[in-house]
Amino acid sequence: MKTYPMTIAGLKRELPICPVNENLSIGAFVIFGDQELTVACAKALLEKAPEYDYIITAEAKGIPLIHEMARQHGDKKYMLARKGPKLYMTGIFEVRVNSITTAKEQKLYLDTADAELMKGKKILIIDDVISTGASLTALETLVEKAGGIICGKMAILAEGDAVGRDDIIYLEPLPLFRPDGTPM
Repeated sequence: MKTYPMTIAGLKRELPICPVNENLSIGAFVIFGDQELTVACAKALLEKAPEYDYIITAEAKGIPLIHEMARQHGDKKYMLARKGPKLYMTGIFEVRVNSITTAKEQKLYLDTADAELMKGKKILIIDDVISTGASLTALETLVEKAGGIICGKMAILAEGDAVGRDDIIYLEPLPLFRPDGTPM
């Protein structure tokens, strides 16, 4: 398998290049299980983060990142948009999302108890990779429905068109790839 070498938050990693379709491949960035990278990325993002009251991410790859960011920042709570409603949720808000790495439409759900805490508060949206912006838009919709004030949007990597966006803060750009593994 071809890989793409990157330095992220001062650490060198080889990202596997994976086909999305016959015309497009992506560098697969998976933070799960890489504690060293999670800690380093959380620290680097916090150094660039605006002042916030709560952070939120979508399930699942952003979970270790915001957990570590909250730990380093001393936050007692962070918010999580779930991919399915849970029995313990007091009620739910929902939005639809189509992500580049997911084959079909998904929904994201926010517990109404978390929504109550967000009302009138500065909310920082966190993701591992922003590419098409679909997941980011879904999170923005959830925060706005809850009455939260979006104070910033951050990711470890910006991919494709997201690299040119001026409304997100990210650590490194990640190119898209041709089927042969060369950057576009």
